[in-house]
Amino acid sequence: MDIIKKFKNLIEKSSKIVISTHTFPDADGIGSQIALCLALESLKKKVYCVNEAELLPRYHYLDEDKRVISYSKYKSLSNRFKPDLFIVVDTSSLDRIGEGVKKLTLEAKNLLFIDHHPCPKELMALHCIDTSASATGELAGNLIESLGVELSQKLSLLLYTSILIDTSSFRYPTVSGKTHRLLAKFLDSGIRPAQAYNKIYGTKKVSYLKLLGKILSEVKSTEDGDIAWISLYESQLKKYNVDFEDTHGFVNHLLILGNLKVACMFKERGDNVKISFRSTGEINVEFLAQALGGGGHKHSAAASRRGAMKEVIPEVISKIKLILKERYKDGPKSNSRRR
Repeated sequence: MDIIKKFKNLIEKSSKIVISTHTFPDADGIGSQIALCLALESLKKKVYCVNEAELLPRYHYLDEDKRVISYSKYKSLSNRFKPDLFIVVDTSSLDRIGEGVKKLTLEAKNLLFIDHHPCPKELMALHCIDTSASATGELAGNLIESLGVELSQKLSLLLYTSILIDTSSFRYPTVSGKTHRLLAKFLDSGIRPAQAYNKIYGTKKVSYLKLLGKILSEVKSTEDGDIAWISLYESQLKKYNVDFEDTHGFVNHLLILGNLKVACMFKERGDNVKISFRSTGEINVEFLAQALGGGGHKHSAAASRRGAMKEVIPEVISKIKLILKERYKDGPKSNSRRR
């Protein structure tokens, strides 16, 4: 049974639905979650969006009607229900949705993952998982269309933002012709790309640009240019008065480097270092992140390591060098980016 049929069959026999996503959700998870909620509500379904915690303020504009509630708030509702269907978007792991929300899945008659991350074939056979999709938002858009629901301006902003964020402004190799055909429908609804971009990335202060300039001025790379990385310390965030969440895109500036294979950003947070990985297409950084206890996509992934930056950075760079050495031990492979 294909993804569309699986989805439509479950929706047709479900009247009470709960939709959730992973903890610390990004715009792909949030946008897909709320868009599916709006679409199902238009079909007279009773729907709750329940996450482990409340949305960060930066995402409130995506949820003007405050449909996404925390697990604790949901538990306090007198009209909560045991769902016919529990949908989890942007992950296929219950361990990533939070302990509270995970308990709610046990009350549901059916569980459905809607996702685009790689997973075991057994999961793909049972759920709506399409690893060829550029973002969960792309998959959600196709599923919503299959229900005959119009892609309104409100729905389109949610799904356009989902794809915008998860493809680093449509520049990952997973972006395809079908992605852009769906994006065209979003634009036809009346949304404007510049406004959508500014809403999710926000308008910045001069101090933000100064921090970005400082970080990029200190970029480091291996001698051959295959690996490049930047480092961000908490003291710098305080000095320039920039929020931690506003720095996620810094690493993407490294993708313009001609010989680059892997880009990294190391961000200090308490006793941990968050590591963001980006690939230009040839190297699967998802496997690298998994080796460090994280995960993500082939071209965009992340992990977290306990320790000081001066310890974590050389350790991680050494691991990447070993991976590249193993990959190219039989000689260089073709790389359209190498000049």
